[in-house]
Amino acid sequence: MKTLITGGAGFVGSHLATLLLERGHEVHLLDDLSTGRRENLDHIRSHPSLRLHEASVLDLGAVEPLVADCGEIYHLAAAVGVRLVIEKPVETIMTNVRGTEVVLDCARRHGKKILVASTSEVYGKNKNGALREDDDRIMGSVTKQRWAYANTKTLDEFLALAYHRQYGLSVVITRLFNTVGPRQTGRYGMVIPNFVRAALDGAPLRVFGTGRQTRCFVYVGDVVRCLTDLMGHPGAVGQIFNIGNGHEISIAALAERVKALTGSSSPIKFVPYEEAYGEGFEDMERRVPDLTKVRNMVGYEPEVHLDEILRRVIAYFRENRSAS
Repeated sequence: MKTLITGGAGFVGSHLATLLLERGHEVHLLDDLSTGRRENLDHIRSHPSLRLHEASVLDLGAVEPLVADCGEIYHLAAAVGVRLVIEKPVETIMTNVRGTEVVLDCARRHGKKILVASTSEVYGKNKNGALREDDDRIMGSVTKQRWAYANTKTLDEFLALAYHRQYGLSVVITRLFNTVGPRQTGRYGMVIPNFVRAALDGAPLRVFGTGRQTRCFVYVGDVVRCLTDLMGHPGAVGQIFNIGNGHEISIAALAERVKALTGSSSPIKFVPYEEAYGEGFEDMERRVPDLTKVRNMVGYEPEVHLDEILRRVIAYFRENRSAS
């Protein structure tokens, strides 16, 4: 199978490429390297079945021939991370909305199956227990730039479902919850790599807000395995699936776990949101996935849990001290 991954040099994309190569796919990666990195592909760069195409997902002239020539598409390209959303709001909106429109329309014209990666951010401030795919979204004001990313990904989902309903396009949508693992950097605000790097460097672990906000972290290997299972299941077409891990932890407790597992004496420093992101920043208090639907569809169960995730990330940073 010839497979296209947009955003293929990114954190999740590079892990997905590795899995698909192991399964015998010919893998084509489209990435403009704005947030993706060539270094993410070092371990597979010489593979004879891998091709990297350096171009933007906004470039129809680059996207169309790749879509036409592939058998299936994983659309992962997106502006990601709270820091990037705050610093580059125009690029966030254009990449996430226009880029998805370009890929979907090419897939429609050439009759290709596509998986669109969305995010748990679409649930917004909904904190009513484990979140189901059909739960309501609760968003903040449009004056709060924090919510731009969530709304662009929501529009991606609406657009993907519209292409399915109006044109019969084979589309699967996945909402990824806090995906972590080796090769993820903290450059755009990802909490675990930032904590691990600080702990190893003897620097303060900066916890934003009160630290009582909770998250669930899922290992990237579990995520990419589930993506391929959903792509291969005909019953998943036209549907949305959470992918995550149900184990919930507060950010303050996460910082303590990182300190314990690294043996670090770094202090934990609580930083007001306003200092970290500017005046009026809002965050979710809780974000926990209900995994019933994906479990029933493909038998998904996360295999790597938090302490082992942290050990693997710590080992990666110890071996790659220059990782940012």
